[in-house]
Amino acid sequence: MAITIKDVAKAANVTPSTVSRVIADNPRISNKTKRKVRQVMEELGYQPNYKARNLASRTTQTIGLVMPNSTDQVFQNPFFPEVIRGISKMAHMTEYAIQFSTGETEEEIYDGVVRMVQSGRVDGVILLYSRMNDKVRAFLEEKDFPYTMIGKPSYDVEKISHVDNDNFSAAKEVTEYLLQLGHTKIGFVGGNTSLMVTLDRQQGYETALKEAGIPICEEYIVHEDFLIEGGKQAIAELLSLKETPTALVVVDDLMAFGIINTLEEMGLRVPDDISIVGFNNLLLSEISQPPLTTVNINIFDLGYHAAKNLIEIINNPDEPAKRIIVPYQMTVRGSCKKLI
Repeated sequence: MAITIKDVAKAANVTPSTVSRVIADNPRISNKTKRKVRQVMEELGYQPNYKARNLASRTTQTIGLVMPNSTDQVFQNPFFPEVIRGISKMAHMTEYAIQFSTGETEEEIYDGVVRMVQSGRVDGVILLYSRMNDKVRAFLEEKDFPYTMIGKPSYDVEKISHVDNDNFSAAKEVTEYLLQLGHTKIGFVGGNTSLMVTLDRQQGYETALKEAGIPICEEYIVHEDFLIEGGKQAIAELLSLKETPTALVVVDDLMAFGIINTLEEMGLRVPDDISIVGFNNLLLSEISQPPLTTVNINIFDLGYHAAKNLIEIINNPDEPAKRIIVPYQMTVRGSCKKLI
């Protein structure tokens, strides 16, 4: 089995990033540490051959952004332009450029990230999502490449720098709000179940119902894409049930708009026939008909802090992992009705 940089780090009792900087002859590493690490490398027979290690001493002043799926689909959701605006603000302040991953499938996006990293085009990467069993994250971990993410990691939560909201508490709060309005038949419209944001919000929704003594109705829980079309498909499925929900927790405003549009086409009204709470507080939420009750997750701040976090890691490889929780606020508008 080939000797890896992590094997060298363990034997030398240093971090893998320190080994990287010894290989690059980084002046910030003491001569004593360099001698120790080089001796271990020689004893283990380690031969550095990873091109991206040069980034330790020759930066590109460029951040890579990795999308959760195809670029065409991503930019249909206003969440991503807004989070990128936050990243761009910090990048501009610190004179960093931005490079986007491209690809129509998860496999193509993965291949693009591998090329981006191995060609030395970026100093670090921001994942604009957190997914279970993510090949991109596994690759970055294997290569000990600087990265941070928006969303709670699916593992090693305390070891990975990330920026997130308290999605569990937010979903629990909005579900409790609907319960207080007298709703007991509350549905949940989520996104892809491999995404941590979906899992956390669903857990918050289910916890609120359990604490209120209301059984979980599996038929009331549906998952679709974070798009208007996803909302349309979700409400079509829910309305086909013999007993339909009177209120919905929808994990994305764009999906909520799709639901509202579909209901209107069917001659049903929000909130008279069904109450809806969304997430993200998109610009359209305030001017939709009716104005949407939603959770403001401060999208700009998520991007800004993710970029700040990554740049700190790039500048100091031994920077401790940070978990930054951006506050949320529930904004009550006109899409929910109290049951008599």
